[in-house]
Amino acid sequence: MTTPKFDDITTLGVIGAGTIGASWAAYFLARGYQVIVWDPAAGWANRLDDMIATAWPQLEELGVVVAGAAPRPVRAASPEEVVAGATVIQESALENMAVKRALYAQMDAVMTPDHVILSSTSGLIMSEMQAGLSHAARFVVGHPFNPPHLIPLVEVVGGADTDPALIDWALGFYDHIGKHAIRINKEVPGHLANRLQAALWREALLALKDGLASVADIDAAIAKGPGLRLALFGPHMIFALAGGKGGMAHFLDHLVPGIHAWWRTMDEIDPEITPDLARALIDGVADEAGARTIDDLEAERDQRLLALLKTLRDTPSAR
Repeated sequence: MTTPKFDDITTLGVIGAGTIGASWAAYFLARGYQVIVWDPAAGWANRLDDMIATAWPQLEELGVVVAGAAPRPVRAASPEEVVAGATVIQESALENMAVKRALYAQMDAVMTPDHVILSSTSGLIMSEMQAGLSHAARFVVGHPFNPPHLIPLVEVVGGADTDPALIDWALGFYDHIGKHAIRINKEVPGHLANRLQAALWREALLALKDGLASVADIDAAIAKGPGLRLALFGPHMIFALAGGKGGMAHFLDHLVPGIHAWWRTMDEIDPEITPDLARALIDGVADEAGARTIDDLEAERDQRLLALLKTLRDTPSAR
């Protein structure tokens, strides 16, 4: 088994051209790769073109687009055609175990030991997806955050049958193309970042269920407060700074006892999303959105992300 040298890769495959896959395709194109794409849904090629047209000026604004790059993907007629045309493939198919397993069997039948299949799965277990495949060692999770063409994070985790060297290669590959890859040391549903998100949303749902605040105010409690800090540092470093000159040691000694008291007031069960809670959530989000459509909100999100990313780029961290 061999993996290609990063500088020798000229073509990347994308299987699945929904929200995630199309965003990946735009990013890969911007980085100067030829990109061959396939999706099973009707009308996917037009939606792909629309996504790339939206993403391209954003990528130009970020300075991601390399000289000679062009927003013109190659459209394949089947997953087998993508495998034939690209050795490195980002799989972004439907988040469904049966769908992934069927697709992997198709790819497995025509791929070689030199292929690399990177899965965008947001929470499925690679060991289960790759089980029984002839080329199981060549499958690894490379989970992005939405939208992948803007957000740097990629979580990398292998399955039981993944070649350990491929995990290292995937981490290096994503860093090579300008992403920030992190190593997840073991498989758990949802990987890491989504579990952190889910824990936060769980408490937000309970706040709504218990009438603590409105949907808009719960959202503001993050977006106008700790969320701003979380864009700069993670929770451990933020709390270390909360300890002042004494850092994390002072925080643990003086502030954590109070946090333990808060934890003891938090429910330990899943917040059941009853019809009443679902309606309160749907209505609350609609009230918060006001006249803004989903397209409007996505555009607002992306413009704010662009501004934030440029600010962070211009004020680099020491790491």
